Amino acid sequence: MTVPLHDTAPSPADPAVPALAVQGVTHTFGARRALDDVSLDVPAGSFTALLGPNGAGKTTLFSLITRLYDNRSGAIHVLGYDVRRQPAAALSRLGVVFQARTLDLELTVLENLVYHATLHGMGFGAGRRRAMELLDGAGLADRAKDKVRNLSGGQMRRVEIVRALMHRPRLLLLDEPTVGLDIASRAALVAQVRELVASDGIGVLWATHIIEEIGSGDRIVVLHRGRVRARGSFEDILAEAATDELGAAFLKLVGEEAEAA
Repeated sequence: MTVPLHDTAPSPADPAVPALAVQGVTHTFGARRALDDVSLDVPAGSFTALLGPNGAGKTTLFSLITRLYDNRSGAIHVLGYDVRRQPAAALSRLGVVFQARTLDLELTVLENLVYHATLHGMGFGAGRRRAMELLDGAGLADRAKDKVRNLSGGQMRRVEIVRALMHRPRLLLLDEPTVGLDIASRAALVAQVRELVASDGIGVLWATHIIEEIGSGDRIVVLHRGRVRARGSFEDILAEAATDELGAAFLKLVGEEAEAA
């Protein structure tokens, strides 16, 4: 399924400017350090997997990027815009699918999308046209007038991705988006997002603890207990761990802590 972005989308950003750059970010909750000097980047037009077990700090990082939390150390840039100093410019270029479902179950699919469009300053007519364009590309145009509560879990996730794309972002964050989905729905969702990267050059940060969702062409950031343990291409990660299997590489890079976590 192809979700079109390019008809009236803005020109792609300078490829030399990463879609996301996180530099030296630390975040604490009281005495607990959730993130410890985290640095990573997501190049434009890349699928970057943020790999870590539950409690690694993935959701905290997403909350800082999206300004749900304030980063008081380091710096976070979206397409070159500082999220603290230029939040409107940064967040307007960002789309997010959170781990928790956030669609209004009592509204129709189309109503959810148009409401989101109005929050981004789109008129009703433009929002409706954009929603139908994206739903058609996602194979969901026939569900536009259905209440969200009548969709399957996989369909709800696909609608959430469509919603995140309504304002034509150049960076898409997805926090454990396949939690609770069956194997077929999970594979379809991963394929949909990879198509966006290939066809429209959007940068993606895909947070997951599921090794099978990561492919050989992906960039990988291994996060464990708030620290980046490794980052690079799929091949770089295998080479650093001196193994030819990603699961084994992950366990070797994070050590016995992961087995006990």
